[in-house]
Amino acid sequence: MQIINKSIRVLIVGLGLIGGSYAKALRKKGFFVSAITDNQNSIDYALDNRIIDEGYSYVEEKAVSSADLIVFALYPKVFSQWIDKHKNLFKPGTIITDVTGVKSCIVYEIQSKLPPDVEFIAAHPMAGREVYGVENSDDKIFEGANYIVVPTDKNTPEAIETCKDLGKILGFSRISELSPEEHDEMIGFVSQLTHCIAVSLMTCCENEHLVDYTGDSFRDLTRIARINENMWSELFMLNKEPLLKQINVFIDECMLIRDMIASDDTEGLKDKMRLSTSRRALFDKK
Repeated sequence: MQIINKSIRVLIVGLGLIGGSYAKALRKKGFFVSAITDNQNSIDYALDNRIIDEGYSYVEEKAVSSADLIVFALYPKVFSQWIDKHKNLFKPGTIITDVTGVKSCIVYEIQSKLPPDVEFIAAHPMAGREVYGVENSDDKIFEGANYIVVPTDKNTPEAIETCKDLGKILGFSRISELSPEEHDEMIGFVSQLTHCIAVSLMTCCENEHLVDYTGDSFRDLTRIARINENMWSELFMLNKEPLLKQINVFIDECMLIRDMIASDDTEGLKDKMRLSTSRRALFDKK
């Protein structure tokens, strides 16, 4: 049963790739979507291309106070600062959610700042591209993707279900639920570590002609190495301990494979490869 109905007003704060994709998906489904972002060109593009119904390059009080559901697509620190400055604008009953890539360091903080009649239920859309800006927004990036809802004991069952319903409306294929701590541990592995590996692959070799020699495997492994250094460095630092733990686990595994090669342990290598193949096969199941 759909909980969110099309009579509600949705506000997107932060109109980049993900915020713009949320707006595009929701407006296509018949929702009234407004947006606030600090770049007037982004607002103009979104209006011209009918991604939003109305938009502002400043904090328009009426847009905030009239919104029933607000999605924050901001960097974590900017998100917190925005709440500090403008939390008095939310009307009673407003539900806010986010797309932030780290949770423990931000969710409890935001929840503690809000008025008691405003609820923040965190979420993480596991979708994106190595391009940025509303001009690259595409609601199709959510199709087949995962969506993680991240509640705390301050969240009501109604808000949790509303957030899950938002994921369904956006088109995510799998919706799961994790605590902030569980989320950060998992994201340290499946997202942040993978970006560390991609960056390392691109920086550990000085050969300027790699592009002339590589095949699809290297291109696939390094697709995400084209990276937003401001966003990802902030995410790495805010999730420092879980990420360091995952880096150490990965280094240990690499050293184990290194030792197998050094000691001519062919059967050990084959066992590792068989395990890898069986685990990767789970991702290919329909």
